[in-house]
Amino acid sequence: MVELDAHRRHDTFVRPTITFADIGGMERVKENIRVNIIFPMQNPELFQAYGKSAGGGILLYGPPGCGKTFIAKATAGECQAHFTTMAITDILDMYIGESEKNLHEIFEKARLRTPSVVFIDEIDAIGGNRHNMQNSTSRILTNQLLVEMDSTQNNNRNLLVIGATNTPWFVDSALRRPGRFDRILFIPPPDLEARTEILQLHMKGKPAEAIDYQSIAHQTNRYSGADLKAVCDIASESAIKRAMATGKIVPVTTDDLINALRVVKPSTIEWLNTAKNYATYANQSGLYDDILEYLQNS
Repeated sequence: MVELDAHRRHDTFVRPTITFADIGGMERVKENIRVNIIFPMQNPELFQAYGKSAGGGILLYGPPGCGKTFIAKATAGECQAHFTTMAITDILDMYIGESEKNLHEIFEKARLRTPSVVFIDEIDAIGGNRHNMQNSTSRILTNQLLVEMDSTQNNNRNLLVIGATNTPWFVDSALRRPGRFDRILFIPPPDLEARTEILQLHMKGKPAEAIDYQSIAHQTNRYSGADLKAVCDIASESAIKRAMATGKIVPVTTDDLINALRVVKPSTIEWLNTAKNYATYANQSGLYDDILEYLQNS
């Protein structure tokens, strides 16, 4: 019954209403997606004249909580495309051959609804490095994903596959060749502008005095979007405690947010340290140059 419920939700593809206008900062990432994905999908005749078709694959990687899923939905919103998301739990089946069949069915449904975006969360669980796999089922599933993304074997025109991972070094290298995930984008922790907008978003609708968002944003370098939400939540809890003591609604203050920073530390640090090792010692192809650039400039 669990498998049936998991598969049924892929019968419904949604059309996201969010766009890049809803994402603060990340201009470099957005421009890359506009040029390589959105423009071709909006102008297919122009690209067909040069023997190119819209669609393809993008691999988004970076620390957890930095908006990879949100960017995928916004990309679909920009393209006015159908959108579905899947994870390993939506595909795995206890019976031999059923997992690959489930994966194939999701792609077939997406091909019938083009333009469409298939978002694969934690793609290293589905398309992991086959050389490091002990389980033959996992290798077969990765092979099936390679087949589905191969444009020479399937009509994937106007089908965009977006994969997201926190561990790109565990993704099978065959997925990164042209025609599959041939665009690999680093999604860093939000920049100053984005942090300011994220803080304002999470404080919207709450009783608050004139908060110095710029000051808080300057103190939250390398905080993820999820970290910033936690900061706002803890600051709100402090105001709630005062409200409970007085019996009146009291505003959240800048000091509440500053005090919350003493509790919430940036969760991206451990990931960045691990990524730095890969970028320094396992970067022969230059895949992780963006990580090194970010670390040098942040």
